[in-house]
Amino acid sequence: MSQQDRCRLTDSRHLKDRAKNIRIDIIKSLASAGSGHLGGSLGLADVFSVLYFRVMNHKPDDPKWVDRDRLILSIGHVAPVLYTTLAHAGYFPVEELLTLRKLGSRLQGHPGVDHGLPGLELSAGSLGQGLSVAVGMAISAKFSKRKNRVFTILGDGELQEGSVWEAAMSASHYKLDNLIAVVDRNFVQIDGTTEDVMALEPLADKWRSFGWNTLLCNGNDIDELCSVFDEALMSEGKPTVILANTKMGCGVPEIENDNGWHGKAPDQNQAEHFIREITGGYNEL
Repeated sequence: MSQQDRCRLTDSRHLKDRAKNIRIDIIKSLASAGSGHLGGSLGLADVFSVLYFRVMNHKPDDPKWVDRDRLILSIGHVAPVLYTTLAHAGYFPVEELLTLRKLGSRLQGHPGVDHGLPGLELSAGSLGQGLSVAVGMAISAKFSKRKNRVFTILGDGELQEGSVWEAAMSASHYKLDNLIAVVDRNFVQIDGTTEDVMALEPLADKWRSFGWNTLLCNGNDIDELCSVFDEALMSEGKPTVILANTKMGCGVPEIENDNGWHGKAPDQNQAEHFIREITGGYNEL
């Protein structure tokens, strides 16, 4: 095995451990809160692990660093995965995750920049807005000749909002190759499957027709995610969208792709069981 292959293997194991620990703390925080969105947060743990611990340029000790990459969470209700990742990256103490949704907490049900939590770039709530904000940030970086990149995370059900496609058209028009969108393609939304509620397929063809470099991957496979982000970062002359096929609730087989867990928190017994599933039997609660 070459030194490069050994480095990649070590990197992969590190990122998988990060994702596992992010999932554990998501469960703990939601069990403490008694409410929140578990399914999508667990499903995106691998994406966030790769972004914050391999791909993005950022400084937890200097959250307002002017040359930082920006992460816009458009799908605001999966705030627990963002909060947990920020805590693990060193933006604030991990212990604060247990204040999720508590009165006076900086960690509310949807991210709010006015709550004073470092690492947040956008207040999120109403779906369909994040890509427009990301486009504006990417245009600003281009005009200012800065090298920072803009990433945004979209839910697939969110793509049923017309504003997303207006933003997509603008990003292509302005050739924003400093913009990477990730679609959490789990085929599930709160009322059922996306294809029953408002069909999105052929989704890749839609993005291509809007002028985007369109990539597909298994969003719960760390190695695939590393490769697809490497490819996305090399794109020139057009924005990139990554359609990341994920399992909502990934890591806990009995809740995977069950829309009943879209916006539901586990009780204490469920949380202990879910953590045993993720850790292979060792209870870390």
